[in-house]
Amino acid sequence: MIRMRICRVATVPFFVLHHLRSQLLDLARAGHEVIVVASPDDGADEVARLPGVRFSPVDIARPIAPVRDAAALWRLYRLFRRLRPDIVHSTTPKAGLLCAIAAWLARVPVRLHTFTGQAWAELSGPVRWIAQAGDWLIVRLNTRSYADSASQREFLVERGLAPPDRLSVLGSGSLAGVDLALFDPERLRHDAPATRVRLGLSPYARVVTFIGRVTRDKGMVELVHAFTELRQRFPDLVLVVVGPLEPERDPLPDEILQQLRSDAHIHLIGYDPSPEQYLALATVLCLPSYREGFGNVVIEAAALGIPAVGTLITGLSDAIVDGRTGVLVPAKDSAALTAALATVLENEPLRRGLGEAARLRAIAEFDSRVVNGHLMREYAALMQMTSGRATR
Repeated sequence: MIRMRICRVATVPFFVLHHLRSQLLDLARAGHEVIVVASPDDGADEVARLPGVRFSPVDIARPIAPVRDAAALWRLYRLFRRLRPDIVHSTTPKAGLLCAIAAWLARVPVRLHTFTGQAWAELSGPVRWIAQAGDWLIVRLNTRSYADSASQREFLVERGLAPPDRLSVLGSGSLAGVDLALFDPERLRHDAPATRVRLGLSPYARVVTFIGRVTRDKGMVELVHAFTELRQRFPDLVLVVVGPLEPERDPLPDEILQQLRSDAHIHLIGYDPSPEQYLALATVLCLPSYREGFGNVVIEAAALGIPAVGTLITGLSDAIVDGRTGVLVPAKDSAALTAALATVLENEPLRRGLGEAARLRAIAEFDSRVVNGHLMREYAALMQMTSGRATR
């Protein structure tokens, strides 16, 4: 086995903890040297405590910030020159662009990026053009790039941002699959009654759960409107919202934010490093995003036998098989979202069938050990290819 020094780069620790934890641990257990690079934000200490993983903080701003971006680019370049990693692998848009430039300048042998959704999909004007140009450059400077879903790959290729031979999907998609040991239905459902008591929920309350960034582009406006309508039909219904509020990025309208904070039937949890405890309460997961990568929370719910209602968009159309593991509705359509949630909530045989099919698919296609195995084999093949070129 080739022992590799691998730098994984993301903008913020939250992304690393929520999406990459199992992958980083598997890489470390396989004997590779793993260094995580991200901003020194909330969650950085927890990343640093992951067994076998080192943390190197670099301040990477999420919005366009020329001075901070230039400083981050210089720090990344110096870090890569000092560490001399075999592989640099980035995720998230800003980290991806800065990392592609810095790793190319530092002559890192294998430079990789995984696209997990396009932030520019809901933008217009010069900002959209700049963001698209950044994605175009990421693909050209890296050794190889990946999309975490087949529909996202098709989206990027069709728009001319990536040649078909430079962008691929590993396995059935997703960023790191689902940790079936962590998302074990027996273990989590054993703990669920205590979580219900802590939140003040009735043992019989039906729960719609949302997990993700609490922003407009995650469909929170439509979800709150749908929940308000559904409460009239299902008096025992509650909404559990898990994830960070991001007022500086695509903020919610004041009236929606006020309802999230004041409605006694809505539980606004905020960021929690163990979102699985809330997912275990769910009758149905709802992810009404305007844009998404793969939507990993969908297969985390699936591993627990929980169906999902999501939007018919790039990425989610791969994570949810419409009519088999969940229901897809048009984005930004509160009425369609309300109708789909009502159908799933009131039809127990349908809900159980969707959940069982979702769990079987999660086990067969998205076990993190399988997904991470695809990645490690890809790393080894790229290293061998690079070594072969170097010796010729």
